Amino acid sequence: MAKLRLGVIGAGSWTVSSHLPNLERWRDDVEFTIVNRRTPELLQKIKKTFGFQKATTNWEDVIAERCDIVVVGSPVGYHHVQTKAALEAGAQVLCEKPFTIDPADSWDLVEAVRRTGKDVIVAYGWNYRPMVVQAHQLMHDDGGIGEIEQLTIHMASATRELLSETGSYPDADPELVPQAETWSRPETSGGGYGQAQLTHALGVALWLTDLRGQDVFALMSAPLEAKVELHDAISVRYTNGAIGTLGGGSCYRGAGNNRHQVYLRAIGSKGQLMVDLERNVLWRYRSPTDDVNVPLDQDAGLYDCRGPVDAVVLAGLGRPYSNNSPAELGARTVEILDAAYRSAKTGRMERVAARP
Repeated sequence: MAKLRLGVIGAGSWTVSSHLPNLERWRDDVEFTIVNRRTPELLQKIKKTFGFQKATTNWEDVIAERCDIVVVGSPVGYHHVQTKAALEAGAQVLCEKPFTIDPADSWDLVEAVRRTGKDVIVAYGWNYRPMVVQAHQLMHDDGGIGEIEQLTIHMASATRELLSETGSYPDADPELVPQAETWSRPETSGGGYGQAQLTHALGVALWLTDLRGQDVFALMSAPLEAKVELHDAISVRYTNGAIGTLGGGSCYRGAGNNRHQVYLRAIGSKGQLMVDLERNVLWRYRSPTDDVNVPLDQDAGLYDCRGPVDAVVLAGLGRPYSNNSPAELGARTVEILDAAYRSAKTGRMERVAARP
C-alpha cells in the first residue's frame, strides 16, 4: 500500500517541536511530501531536517498537492480558510488550536466535515491522554454524574513571557522563535491567554461534560504593557442551566517545573467529578459506596500532542480511530471565548453567538 502523503501548512515553533517529531514515528506509513513556512531560510532547514520532498512559502501549493493528511499549524486567523481548503482537497486535517477566532467559521468547518466526509482533529492533546480518556468513561459509560449543575475550570501556564513579548514558552523550538502575530497581537491572534491556553482547558471540560455555552461575563487584565490579556476571570451560563467559572493565568517560566496547572470540578445531579492534571487526581463521587479515586502515576497529567497526530494518521490510513477533539468540540470552545472577549470589551454579559 502506498504511503500517506503529508502536507504541512505553517511549520512554526510548535509544529516543529511536537507535530513533526510525532509524525516521524509513522515513517513506515507517511511520506513527508510538502512543507510550508513564510520565511525561506528556516523553511529550507525544516525541509532538510525532516526530509520533505518539497518546500514552499505559498500555502496554496500544499493544497494543490492534494495530500492525504494535512497539518494546519499557521496563526489562528488562517485556520478557517486553510482547513476548509484542505478538506475540500480530500485531506484528513490536524488543525492547531485555537480552532478559529469567529464561531461562524468554526461551524462552517463542522459543515465542511459533514459535506466532504473527511475529518478535522483539533490539537487538544490532553483529550487523548489515558487519564482524561478514563475521565470521559466515568462521565459517559454508566450515567456519569447526571445533569451538570456547576462547572469550575482553572488553568495557569508559563506564558507570561510569551504573551508580553519578553520571552518564549518552555516547549518552543529553540531555533524558531514564536511569532508575535501568532500569540500576542490581537488583530491576528484573536486575544491572549484565552486563545493561547484556555482553549485547551475548555477542550477538556466540554468534551467531558458535553456542555454548550449560552451567556458569558469576563474580566481580563494585561500587565507588563502587553497587547493581549495575560489573565482571565470568566463566568459562564450553559444552555442546560448549569453555571460555572473559567479562570486563566499566565504564570512565570520555571514555576512548578513549567508544568501546566489545570483543574476541573463538575457537580451534577447524581455526583461530582474532579480532574487535576497538575496533581494527577481523577475522582468521581456518587455515594459512599460509589466513590472512585483512580490510581495514577506522577506523569499522568503531563501534556503531549501524540494523540491528535496518531488520530489523523489513522484516519488517513482508513483504520479505526477515536476523534476526541472533533470540529464540533472546537466550535463549542470558540463560541465561549468569542463571547468572553466581547464581554471584556463591553463590560456586559454577552450571549454566545447563534449558530449559523
